[in-house]
Amino acid sequence: MKCPYCLEDNDRVLDSRASQDGFTIRRRRECLGCRKRYTTYERIEATTVKIVKNDGSREAFDHAKIKQGLEKACWKRPISDEQLEGVIAAVENELEANFESEVESRQVGELVMKQLRKLDEVAYVRFASVYRRFKDVRDFVEELRPMLAATKKNE
Repeated sequence: MKCPYCLEDNDRVLDSRASQDGFTIRRRRECLGCRKRYTTYERIEATTVKIVKNDGSREAFDHAKIKQGLEKACWKRPISDEQLEGVIAAVENELEANFESEVESRQVGELVMKQLRKLDEVAYVRFASVYRRFKDVRDFVEELRPMLAATKKNE
């Protein structure tokens, strides 16, 4: 690793720690040339999964796009930014584990809904109404029917 100060390629690692998410290693280094210290991060190189849209076009998975949709669905709900990031991380992990290069946008939406349903049922229904393009109240009722049946069983 080249020193960012003197560009010498001679250092030693003083400390290594796993980050909170467990997917990153933080290393504190010292340049043996100029004696300055700096930090590096080591991450698994993620393969970029392409999303195949309904019209057949392809685009790279966009973390920000998913977050924007979740923020709209979770508007005025008691859901923290950390919880939203957790949903996105779970979706990204599932995509990395189950798809090598491409995945249909429909499958990504289903993964998001699966995670969101665990987090908040109201946000889930909001997201589903946009994602599945509900046309009228009957679509809402059909989406809620399994949730209401599960609630009755638990009472």
